[in-house]
Amino acid sequence: MHLVTWNVNSIRARLDRVVAFVTQRRPDLLALQELKCEAAAFPRAPFEALGYTLAVHGQKTWNGVALLARGALEDVETGLAGEDPPQARLIAATYRGVRVVNVYVPNGESPESPKFAYKLAWLDRFGRWLAERHAPAAPLLVAGDFNVAPEDRDVHDPDAWRGQVLFHPAEHARLARLAAWGLHDLFRKHHPEPGLYTWWDYRRLAFPRNAGLRIDLVLGTAPVYARCAAARIEREERKGKGPSDHAPVSVELHP
Repeated sequence: MHLVTWNVNSIRARLDRVVAFVTQRRPDLLALQELKCEAAAFPRAPFEALGYTLAVHGQKTWNGVALLARGALEDVETGLAGEDPPQARLIAATYRGVRVVNVYVPNGESPESPKFAYKLAWLDRFGRWLAERHAPAAPLLVAGDFNVAPEDRDVHDPDAWRGQVLFHPAEHARLARLAAWGLHDLFRKHHPEPGLYTWWDYRRLAFPRNAGLRIDLVLGTAPVYARCAAARIEREERKGKGPSDHAPVSVELHP
């Protein structure tokens, strides 16, 4: 199974690029984040014409997540209980026997911002949701934009970023809890080296300088981790005209 996660930073702005990628690569499952549109406004037709089933949890202007699959998506679930106000940041479904959870974690803005407190609370809520509904021994995959770079090797300048949003100890503590529960980093199974990133700021020539962070993650429980045959960052998709500031991340699972 070939799965791709991609923060597209507006599906309507990036539609031609996403359709071209899907047409060329034909992933079995595509998890999209930051749709920036309501479900009714999602451009379904090009993907349905390619044979994809869609499940969309959208929100006007901001947020939004979707799953696109070559085949059936079963037991679709959206949102986290207790969100106030509700935000379109989670969608889950079962695909080929694997429970797939697509998340768009809040950015947090800055450690001094109320939005940062909201981010930490969201991650706490997600951890509880995970533990209440799932088991580490079951085939579970969590993919998406976590807005957290896990380790020094995931940041181009860790000393400059340390303590900032996207690379803060409080965020790392939440990721550590997910790992302790039973989620493993599928990308790092195959790529232990530093300097591999998924997000680059549009400003200050960040992409040409490779001044990036790895904040788009694919995590899996032990049964999924064991099946992971390959993983890669689709860096070419950050190039060219009008890209998202994120590159897609692909993983391959053995049957």
